[in-house]
Amino acid sequence: MATTRALVATVLLAIALHAQAPPDWRRIGNSVVDEMLAGPASGPVDRVWYSPDGSTLFLLTASGRAYQTSDFENWQPLAVTTPPAPVLAAVPLTLPENGAQPRTRPTQVSRFYAFADFVYRSDDGGSSWNNLTGFRSRSMIGPAMRDLAVSPANEDEITVADAVGVFRSLDGGKSWSSLNQDLPNLPAMRLMGLPAGGQGVRLALTTNQVVEWRPGERQTWRLSDNSALSTELALRRALTTTAPMTALTISGDFVYTGTADGRIAVSSDGARSWQTFSVGGPVARFWVDPQNPRVALAALGSLPGGQGSQVAPMHVVHTINGGAFWDDFTANLPDVAAHGVAADPSSGAVYVATDRGVYYTRADLQSLGVTQPWTALGGLPATAAMDVSLDSQANQLWVAVDGFGVYSALAPHRLGDPRVVSAADFVARAAAPGSLVSILGARVASARAGDLSLPVLAANDSESQIQIPFEAGGAALSLAIDVAKGRVTLPPMRIDSASPAIFVERDGSPMLLDAANGVMLDAMTPAHSGARIQILATGLGRVKPDWPTGLAAPLANPPQVAATVQAFLDREPLAVTQATLAAGYIGFYLVEVEIPKIVNYGPAELYIQADGQPSNRVRVYIEP
Repeated sequence: MATTRALVATVLLAIALHAQAPPDWRRIGNSVVDEMLAGPASGPVDRVWYSPDGSTLFLLTASGRAYQTSDFENWQPLAVTTPPAPVLAAVPLTLPENGAQPRTRPTQVSRFYAFADFVYRSDDGGSSWNNLTGFRSRSMIGPAMRDLAVSPANEDEITVADAVGVFRSLDGGKSWSSLNQDLPNLPAMRLMGLPAGGQGVRLALTTNQVVEWRPGERQTWRLSDNSALSTELALRRALTTTAPMTALTISGDFVYTGTADGRIAVSSDGARSWQTFSVGGPVARFWVDPQNPRVALAALGSLPGGQGSQVAPMHVVHTINGGAFWDDFTANLPDVAAHGVAADPSSGAVYVATDRGVYYTRADLQSLGVTQPWTALGGLPATAAMDVSLDSQANQLWVAVDGFGVYSALAPHRLGDPRVVSAADFVARAAAPGSLVSILGARVASARAGDLSLPVLAANDSESQIQIPFEAGGAALSLAIDVAKGRVTLPPMRIDSASPAIFVERDGSPMLLDAANGVMLDAMTPAHSGARIQILATGLGRVKPDWPTGLAAPLANPPQVAATVQAFLDREPLAVTQATLAAGYIGFYLVEVEIPKIVNYGPAELYIQADGQPSNRVRVYIEP
């Protein structure tokens, strides 16, 4: 009977997953990086060529994707084709560098271009050359030139492909512009950090660089500290014995390592002793349960050319005993390389990033056994997902997509498993009277707490927003919600007199305003010393005079916060000039502070306190 019930549950889950809409993905950032070149960079491009009339430009990326553009701004996918071989009308007399490759128009015999470490031009058949891209011993369009094309219609128009993208000149190399802005060629490899504590999302590239999309950024990824990645790579090299080490994760005394030839080694005593297990495919990434490091998952790639003795290759494996044994979680997962894996131990949700995107299933991670069927999560670009991660509370799912960058959405396992979080930053914390909270994973029709009716301010299939009554008292609040499947009673919610949280966007950008003009402040629009800024928050508790729950605050003389409110910039106190309900809004509070005239310019950490309870930390940018 138990087996039958389990089978029915598995089938019902599979039907439900196939029936649900794709996640509501939101792209975080774009696909270009600021490397202080002649324009934004992307990833390596191997070949570039023009149509016979010069009206269309084609390229082939190092990852094998082909694109074309006719307006030299917007790129369109192209069925992968064999680029034409370069044709030289003549041979230059000399070359500017050893190994330099010359290019010219088919009918041109006097002007030559050449590329190696730099790009050069000769107007005398190759007798002499001018360096077109050198600046302070560095190429202004990036390193490692790979191809150059001259427009058949104009000898002054050239396009260069190199290790960081594609650049174009319309004046024979005197000036350059980037063509990377719309090109989906960001070499994403691994998620290194999610937005928290004022930090943006951080992404490791295949070049072993780490880039950050700063909170409020609107232009490019910025180079970031890569010391953690460099340390890991150094440890991999130090621990490598035979085959290259491709994965390394340390959790307490547990060390998990994986190799290119499909061996996993695990140490439970800080790398003093090891036990090994062969899994048959190159190990790409580990997920280790932070509460119980004996429980882990590994994502496996494919052996080159389909080598290996296994008839059905494994791509996700699982251990509950610190690596003594690994069971196969691949089940109905397509035979494609896996690059990353993430899980939520409390719900058993498992996500895997593969060459065909992201797949999702559920399993009992604390015991051996097979998973329920995997289901593809649609809605992402049709290319490889290189990594997948959950935030610290397993509410948001994050994916690194090859070429395109980073996407996030409500984690699908949260649907049907509602979680109450602060509406400000999606973090589960105590609520305060008047707080705005979000119920993730459910469309709420009505909500009650004992005899109190809670206003539902917004609702969709994945999230609903309600306000905690100003009358709420006691140490906890039991919340009952009405959803499509009936009434659901949620776990008791702790109630504090104040539980402040500053509103942030999904990329970590805080909701801060310039008090003088109402302009939103972020990485592109910094605050100024001596200015007043307004912080939008929730959870500051009761107000004076009392205000009705569910009613927008008045535009004139909004009620003042009863709690003592403080603000800190890099842990130094700020003058708080106002703390009230936000006029015209429900559940929003406005805290106005004054920035000192003398500060350390640049990014700074900002937070508030109400009755001694601290908020989340956010990042504010300060200029003179």
